[in-house]
Amino acid sequence: MSATGRGLIPDAPTTATDATGLDSRHTSRYFAARSGRPHAAWTKLTVAVDARSHFLAGATVTVGPTNDSPQFTPVLAQASLAVGWDRVLADAAFDSEAHHAYARDELGIRSTVIPINPRGHDGPPGGKYRSQMPARLLPKPEGRRCRRVYGQRWQAGSAFSRHKRRLGSTLAARSEGARERECQPRVLTHNLMLLAAHG
Repeated sequence: MSATGRGLIPDAPTTATDATGLDSRHTSRYFAARSGRPHAAWTKLTVAVDARSHFLAGATVTVGPTNDSPQFTPVLAQASLAVGWDRVLADAAFDSEAHHAYARDELGIRSTVIPINPRGHDGPPGGKYRSQMPARLLPKPEGRRCRRVYGQRWQAGSAFSRHKRRLGSTLAARSEGARERECQPRVLTHNLMLLAAHG
């Protein structure tokens, strides 16, 4: 049965998009730091996670360190194959008018909340959707609803923490291709464990 059928994905669901790094057990970042050597490339897992259940609805695997932004569209497209999302949240690394437009206009997602990344530019942000972000995220003494909603983005970090506690934070494979293939069953296992726990 699907995550939606099991009740893991609620009505009007929110997805949070974020990325994390996974080490190879053959070359740890700790060892590289202690030895003074520059760390080699590491595996980056980018996900679209359901904010309530931590179900990984979409995932892509790339080699880091790289810009997070290009993974927004493929991971959200994958996550939207079986779920109609009401809202998508992402941090400023994913700031782009094209991302707002893709989510809203192409996928029919009602709301997108992505803080502005000024990138050294002064003045108000351009774009139909980007221009809405500063006012929506402006803090108020009583707390602004949009900021409270954006707080759910941290559920992506909680999902990563849960994933690494259960499945570890290192990969056994040596090559980039093999590490990518290793990530795929990890994501599946993460989701199967959630489904099993949910009955």
